[in-house]
Amino acid sequence: MSAVAAPAGSLDEAVPWHHGDPLAEQRTAARGCVVVDRSNRDVLVVPGADRLSWLHSLLSQHLTELSDGAATEALLLDGNGRVERHLVLADVGGRVWLDTEPGHGAELLTYLERMRFWSVVEPAASDHAVLSLLGPATPGVLAAAGLPEVADGRAAAHGDDVLVRRLDWRTMPAVDVLVPRAAAAGWLARLGEAGARPAGTLAYEALRVEALRPRIGVDTDVRTIPHEANWIGTAVHLEKGCYRGQETVARVANLGRPPRRLLLLHLDGSDDLPATGDDVTLDGRVVGRVGTVVQHHELGPVALALVKNSTPVDAALTAGPAAASVDPDSVPPDTGEPAGRAALRRLRG
Repeated sequence: MSAVAAPAGSLDEAVPWHHGDPLAEQRTAARGCVVVDRSNRDVLVVPGADRLSWLHSLLSQHLTELSDGAATEALLLDGNGRVERHLVLADVGGRVWLDTEPGHGAELLTYLERMRFWSVVEPAASDHAVLSLLGPATPGVLAAAGLPEVADGRAAAHGDDVLVRRLDWRTMPAVDVLVPRAAAAGWLARLGEAGARPAGTLAYEALRVEALRPRIGVDTDVRTIPHEANWIGTAVHLEKGCYRGQETVARVANLGRPPRRLLLLHLDGSDDLPATGDDVTLDGRVVGRVGTVVQHHELGPVALALVKNSTPVDAALTAGPAAASVDPDSVPPDTGEPAGRAALRRLRG
């Protein structure tokens, strides 16, 4: 009843944008628990004896030894190592559950169907909806709603048709509950009665930005490789090969550094804020691209941006029409000279 719809054309226009006070919704998530309707995400399911080895050969994540009840992320890359799809998945009870961005499911399913060959798998669209819980009080809400609590990187089934999955958000507990779409309204009410305040995608996106979690197609462009968007280790396993785009992943990991890196920008607070896709400039020269722009309940106006690696961290930047500065805590740690480059230097020496 309190839901406010997102603007037309928004990626999330099919689900509530907020419930009257998006900043208060963020504060509740920081201190308690909120539930966010993310039922616009596309959900697929892959049963079959070969499901893990088959997906292992297609995706960037190491899946052959994924244990029952494990949850993780993965990427589908093109032949040049650029990111095409981002997936969240879990293997529970003989089935792999995948969910991806709104509108990406049909093309992903078509690709999976084309790649079946002789593998014993049956990829299919699932009529499930994703509901997300955020906040430190999430375990208590799950218990009150009769759902299992899960640790980071784990998932568990509730009955025959509900899945509870948790990934590491670094900043707060984040749990997805996959429920039959026809029962989604009932589950939203049940989670609300268990103590979760309804929140919209405005609050969810602000908290996602704080956690430095990129969203494909918003914080990435057609040139993005996994190293640029903090997906190495979370969605890409560097000790596996034989998947499309693997050569680029290995070459950048062993011989160089990515051209850009994902950073959090603090904006000047004016009403004239940048939009997704705007240029980030330094002294009039383009050095990056603006991704998600949000109003955070503590940080104020901030944005994720892909910025050239050579850009000084303390530089005075401009993001669209706004002055911007890099949050130093968002800068990836310097891991030193890549092993492959060091080996080449020793050989040449």
